[in-house]
Amino acid sequence: MLLARFRVSGPAGETVTPRFDSRCGMLYLNPFRTENVLRMDGLTLQPWEIGSGMVLLALLVVLVFWLLMRKRPTPEELEQQRRRFLGQSGRLVDGMLLDINEMVATDGRTLTLLVYDYRIGGVDYECSQDITGMGEVLDVAEIRAGFPCSVRYQPGNPQNSIVVAEQWSGLRSGLPVLPDYEDPEPIDTSHHRQGRY
Repeated sequence: MLLARFRVSGPAGETVTPRFDSRCGMLYLNPFRTENVLRMDGLTLQPWEIGSGMVLLALLVVLVFWLLMRKRPTPEELEQQRRRFLGQSGRLVDGMLLDINEMVATDGRTLTLLVYDYRIGGVDYECSQDITGMGEVLDVAEIRAGFPCSVRYQPGNPQNSIVVAEQWSGLRSGLPVLPDYEDPEPIDTSHHRQGRY
């Protein structure tokens, strides 16, 4: 906001300090006496006021130009940033890989989606992740639906989650194999009374 100094001449030609009434744009000596209405003779601004106004105007023009002309990230770049963020700072939870879907997008591309679910704090989440552009990281033919997986999620926003990223994969190659146990020793029941176990 620029401040301006006004030179005002009174009825006898003397310089007075007026009050500005913003409702009608006139300067008054006394708001109750209309014969003392004064008109502005001129507007004087100091050079530093003019310079600062021009600098502010130039900064505003540069800001608007930058906002209009900057390169906006593509949806693929936004998804890659999201995967990188969750791969570095997401919490891990066990989930289940439900299905692998292929669907046609509105622009005609075929999308490959991993559908998975997981539970956090008693709440079940079912999400999907687009893995169309991740052919160099994983092979879709080797992914098995119905297997457990690890899910990385954002702690403050649990529905923001991933199963696969460029540096990390929560997919498992198979079910865990439990070791085979030999037949255990028979239970020694000699300390029990006859007929009772």
